Amino acid sequence: MSAVTGADLLQAADEMTQVLLPHRERDWSVPAGTLTWSCWTTAAHVAHDLLGYAGQVTGLPQDAYLPYDLRVSPTANPAQVLAVARACAGLLAAAVDTTGSDARAWHWGPCDPAGFAAMGVAETLLHTYDITVGLGVPWQPPQRLSTVVLHRLFPDAPDGPAPDVLLWMTGRVELPGRARRTSWVWRAAVD
Repeated sequence: MSAVTGADLLQAADEMTQVLLPHRERDWSVPAGTLTWSCWTTAAHVAHDLLGYAGQVTGLPQDAYLPYDLRVSPTANPAQVLAVARACAGLLAAAVDTTGSDARAWHWGPCDPAGFAAMGVAETLLHTYDITVGLGVPWQPPQRLSTVVLHRLFPDAPDGPAPDVLLWMTGRVELPGRARRTSWVWRAAVD
């Protein structure tokens, strides 16, 4: 399987927008699935992580995250928060696609650009799922994007439909014959 790219990030962000934008008039103050965050806060968190990953890929710090933060205006409506998340996905996509694959930046160890891309896709898909659960909208992450995330971040994932396995690996659902996970960690760092 090939490395995760900026195109994958943009596809995940487009998926997030397509599934959530039609529900922008709903109450986004409700919890996002089983999270304690609201749907609005969860969407802002996606933007935050994508921008943070972009900074890591371009700044290439070796021992910590860069000391900056994204603040989404608290008066932003859901459509605006989704636009911020899409913009941050674009920044990360550009960073990933213009940085050499041999570059390394810190994420609990040395991580390559494809690892940051995979984490960006994962954050986008998983939190889109959380928000859809909170809003009562049936949705599952796309098969291909789920597969690339599992391949890069969860090499120990069991067999099964990739969207279901991704949601199980991250403690969101049960799988037949497997209890819901209560803790998990993905592997983004490379040796």
